[in-house]
Amino acid sequence: MNHKVFESNYKKLGFLILNQETLEEINSDEYKAYIKVLYLPENYSVTIDFKQYQTSSPSLFFINSSQYLQITKEGKRQGYFMYYNRDFYCVQIHDAEVACDGLLFNNIFEMPMTVLPEKEVPFIEGIYEQMQQEFILPDSSQEEMIRTYLKQLIIKATRIWKIQQLGVLNEEPSKEIDFFRDFSRLVEIHFRNKHTVADYADILGVAPKTLSNKFNRLELAQPNDIIKDRIILEAKRLLGYSSLSVKEIAYQLGYEDPAYFNRLFTNKVGDTPSNFKKKYLQGKNVQLV
Repeated sequence: MNHKVFESNYKKLGFLILNQETLEEINSDEYKAYIKVLYLPENYSVTIDFKQYQTSSPSLFFINSSQYLQITKEGKRQGYFMYYNRDFYCVQIHDAEVACDGLLFNNIFEMPMTVLPEKEVPFIEGIYEQMQQEFILPDSSQEEMIRTYLKQLIIKATRIWKIQQLGVLNEEPSKEIDFFRDFSRLVEIHFRNKHTVADYADILGVAPKTLSNKFNRLELAQPNDIIKDRIILEAKRLLGYSSLSVKEIAYQLGYEDPAYFNRLFTNKVGDTPSNFKKKYLQGKNVQLV
């Protein structure tokens, strides 16, 4: 059977092997509320939050419960889809680098993809094979074994992702990396009601200029752009996948003046919210800006 599930006391993890039948299921809203991990070999195409990724070699994708996912093209080799809730894996290591709100799921680069070096593919595929075995012969330690395999997968992918994405940040002291991750995490928590660099500098206990200078020094995107991009991403999600009006979306994102929100969206996206929604619902390829 292609679908295997562990469930106990609100904790849930499911595992699917990708094929034509399960692709349709994965692309539905059935798993929207779960944290998701995709293993896709070469020649797959996947859309995450309006941005399309294509695999030229085996890759892992880490997708949070708030994100939109569609697998748009299936490769010839078998892939895996795993989903789980926060009760299964999160609370006991909350806020650690490899937790459910860790680097892979929540980072200033908005990069959900980890391309696997060739030497790491057997290790990752081995984890998936071991997890499948746990569903065949379950015993009293099944939950802990599955969680251990999931944690190994996340730790290994986090190490690879950091090498691929952090660049010069890898040469910084760990407290500096933690600072950037804290900023990213705070934006994710507060973007609906905190819209300025000063808001986040205050929480982090630094001056707004100090916060901006940290990003400038390492040639990273400006904090203000990161904040606004997160707001716009949420606006796009609500425009594409909800029945809320533009005015209601503006209020939900903390803007009491819908006209100001309209101008912000138009400046960032190059289209008004209404036009974006119309084009998206007509099936046009709307990409993140």
